[in-house]
Amino acid sequence: MTPRHIALAVLIAAVWGLNFVVIHVGLENFPPLLFCALRFAVVAVPAVFFVGRPKVSWRWILLVGCTLGIVKFGLLFLGMHAGMPAGLSSLVLQSQAIFTALFATVMLRERLAGRRLVGLATAFAGICLAAVDQGAGGAAGPIGAFALVIGAAVFWGLSNVLTRKAAPPDALRWMVWISVVPPLPLLGLSLLVEGPTADLHALTGITATGVGALAYVGLLSTLFGFVAWSFLLRTYEASAVAPYSLLVPVFGMSSSWLLLGERISAVTTGAAVLVIVGIGLTALRGPRWSQRSQLSAPPEPTRGTGSRTRPRRPVVPAAARPGRPD
Repeated sequence: MTPRHIALAVLIAAVWGLNFVVIHVGLENFPPLLFCALRFAVVAVPAVFFVGRPKVSWRWILLVGCTLGIVKFGLLFLGMHAGMPAGLSSLVLQSQAIFTALFATVMLRERLAGRRLVGLATAFAGICLAAVDQGAGGAAGPIGAFALVIGAAVFWGLSNVLTRKAAPPDALRWMVWISVVPPLPLLGLSLLVEGPTADLHALTGITATGVGALAYVGLLSTLFGFVAWSFLLRTYEASAVAPYSLLVPVFGMSSSWLLLGERISAVTTGAAVLVIVGIGLTALRGPRWSQRSQLSAPPEPTRGTGSRTRPRRPVVPAAARPGRPD
């Protein structure tokens, strides 16, 4: 990768890591389900009127829009609202790689053995260690909030595999159109669970901080992050790009410590090391990566660019790699 593209990959990881701090700030201005609905509304409108529908069946748009947009992000926002620390959320959510691999084994009949199996066991040990620390009070926040974020990781893994099956050819169109699905259902859930009074109070009393949080999570983290990451995956081999996503919890935990004053215990640090190493073993495969596990045909190297590649068709990020955190 060129130095400029390495800098872009690090920037994306930093944007996604800091996103958890911004979600924390946004939840101080909006009820969680309303905030989640507004997040996807910002992504979808007005872009949906200018971006054509992706060339996939409507059922995939609806399925991924529900699992990723409504359930995954709904559980994440509810978990953080219930007290899950932003930094720990950025780490625990990476367990999606475990659930992606398990769902892919069942639904895509992908083989799970060797280094990937060791990686899953290592990452799972890290999540268990973080859960023990959370339950023992070593990390702030109730264990129920921890469980909600684990649930978000489960549905993120499921949505990854559904995206693999859908195989959308255009990343931007796919992101915009699946973002059309969540706003109205989430708004309805917000009215039922959080109440119209709370929603009205948040909307009528909206502050510049709230607007900034919405703009960040919708436009910067989602649209910029996703499209830029897809560009890197179209330009280089996945094995060259994927390691940079392991920086997301590093940025997430460090920014939470610096900006929110969150305490990071020694046990949580150990759990973070296990999760990051485990995900690295799971997602970063060797040169004999099977074609079946990719969404595109094997790329053709261009002369003089090292790992840089020229893909035969657009690529959507593969589910088994560490994906977008939020």
